[in-house]
Amino acid sequence: MPINIPKLLPAREILEQENIFIMDDERAVSQDIRPLNILILNLMPEKEKAETQLLRLLGNSPLQVNIKFLTTDSYESTHTSKQHLEQFYTTFSTVKNQKFDGMIITGAPIELLDFDQVKYWTELTEIMEWTNKNVTSTLHICWGAQASLYYHYEIGKYELQRKCSGIYAHQIFEQNDILLRGFDDHFFAPHSRYTDVSIEAILNNPELKLLAASEDAGALLIASRNRKHVMITGHLEYESDSLAQEYERDLNKGLEIHMPQNYFPNNDPAQKPINRWRSHGHLFFSNWLNYYVYQETPYSWVEK
Repeated sequence: MPINIPKLLPAREILEQENIFIMDDERAVSQDIRPLNILILNLMPEKEKAETQLLRLLGNSPLQVNIKFLTTDSYESTHTSKQHLEQFYTTFSTVKNQKFDGMIITGAPIELLDFDQVKYWTELTEIMEWTNKNVTSTLHICWGAQASLYYHYEIGKYELQRKCSGIYAHQIFEQNDILLRGFDDHFFAPHSRYTDVSIEAILNNPELKLLAASEDAGALLIASRNRKHVMITGHLEYESDSLAQEYERDLNKGLEIHMPQNYFPNNDPAQKPINRWRSHGHLFFSNWLNYYVYQETPYSWVEK
């Protein structure tokens, strides 16, 4: 998918080196098509890294996509420069009167906090409520998925005895769901979290479908039956070394952390991890954009 992003965005150079199809504004306006408008609420502390990971996967479809990055009004990031945020990000107050075809709400390393302890929780609930009428489909990732399940469906999270970190095999539960079109019966995906949600609560909610789960890592993919909300508790967007970087970071902090499971060859951190989820990451994002966003969104938004 040709993605239309600012020329000076740091992720651009990385994506161009990987031959990801990127389009300039000049070329975008010359195409006689209606592009998809995707809003990304980036709650990750290292925003530039998350930008690259998400844009890499959003650029794998023949449709044109306009990307707009969103940050919170109620909390100022301390890990990303103010210049980067001012140049490439906007806030909810500036877009709340607009319509978007799709939205992504990322995770954040705050999962051990109760939801109402999160500094921007009130703002986030306003945004999530706004998506019901102003966004065709919203994809929620990791903590963002837990926040969505809690706010929209009253399904809470609980703390695990140890961090769920590693690469896990998953089984498909809704084989014919178009979001999983092309998926293998069993596939791998990374997880990195201290909390989980109840599979039983998901199965008992008539508004939700459990699409894929792991015996060891729990629920991975959940979707609302009206396709408005998609929740992924893992990280199909992760790069090969993402878990390694997190593991080293936690060790340097002196945390009692376990080595990511099924990740390093021979459980040797000196060996380079093998990526076993890349293809399904591209397929998942492509399916979401095509079937849950493009095929469902109106050509011209009309206020109902």
